[in-house]
Amino acid sequence: MPLPSSNASLTRRPLLVCLFAALTCPAAFAAAPRAAATGAAAKKTNASELLERVNTATDTPTLTKGARGEAVLRAQVLMDQAWFSPGEIDGIFGINLQRSVRALQKARGLQVSGRIDASTWKALQGDAPAPVLAQYTLQAADTAGPFAKLPKDVMERAKLTALDFESLPEALGEKFHCSPAWLRNANPGSRFATGDSIVVPFVADETDKAPTGASALRIDKAGRVLSVLGKDDAVIAVFPISMGGRSDPLPVGRLEIKNAAKNPVFTFDPDLLKGTKKTDKKVDLPPGPNNPVGVYWLGLSQPHWGIHGTPHPARVGTAESNGCVHLTNWDVLRLAQLVKTGFGVDVHA
Repeated sequence: MPLPSSNASLTRRPLLVCLFAALTCPAAFAAAPRAAATGAAAKKTNASELLERVNTATDTPTLTKGARGEAVLRAQVLMDQAWFSPGEIDGIFGINLQRSVRALQKARGLQVSGRIDASTWKALQGDAPAPVLAQYTLQAADTAGPFAKLPKDVMERAKLTALDFESLPEALGEKFHCSPAWLRNANPGSRFATGDSIVVPFVADETDKAPTGASALRIDKAGRVLSVLGKDDAVIAVFPISMGGRSDPLPVGRLEIKNAAKNPVFTFDPDLLKGTKKTDKKVDLPPGPNNPVGVYWLGLSQPHWGIHGTPHPARVGTAESNGCVHLTNWDVLRLAQLVKTGFGVDVHA
């Protein structure tokens, strides 16, 4: 079926239920959000020292869940570059990184342990490892905003023209796939103003080194990962996900991608929701990164279900919803470059 328009309105009931809770580069890179390293003439700062230290590191320590620090940061960025997403990059070895490491190990024929060992480092770094961090010069387009705290009340949100980012660190976090807190800590003293040079993860965008030959998707409910399959069902990309819990579980079986919409509008209908106010009315919530379904929607053949983004990237892989499958906004944009309507989606327990 043809793709819906980018402002397609979403009204499905389980989707509404799950999303209501979410409501209560000198110049920039030639192809943002990848960053290009600037010359060595820049004045040394704590941030630039971090960049040099991390990019020149050659140690390959064994890393396990719970580890923290620069080696974990390196591993997270390398996983992101390989399209085996660790979720939000923050220098902490959490459950999303562990799940993606296991998937990478299985896909590359390595011992599946969930630990980053010598063989996993070798698989990630290859013969000519890419930079892990880069310097990025903030442009006027980055800092222009508008950035403003969004109202909590749904009716007030409906009056806005867009559900934009609330702060520059939030916007930069999504652009560079990282935690806003990590970004601040990595750039102490930065004003985050136009012209400022900051250190950011050297991440893959929607097209950079994108795997080819995608033909289907597989959702592993227990593992909370979505895998993109290629020839002979080989796993070519992996993304952490959150999905419906016991009250609204995604059924096991074969589904299909039926439609897609970028920057969708979300219809809030209090008649289909619990916990709404008596004064609430049916309204459309405008598009934007803080829209309840994020910046992209892939509708499934299972009524009321879809794969979509989220305004809460830190919760992906850990928090349960009452419906749908959600990824970080940057991951759903990358996924959207690999799939098309008609793709099969196999859901495994």
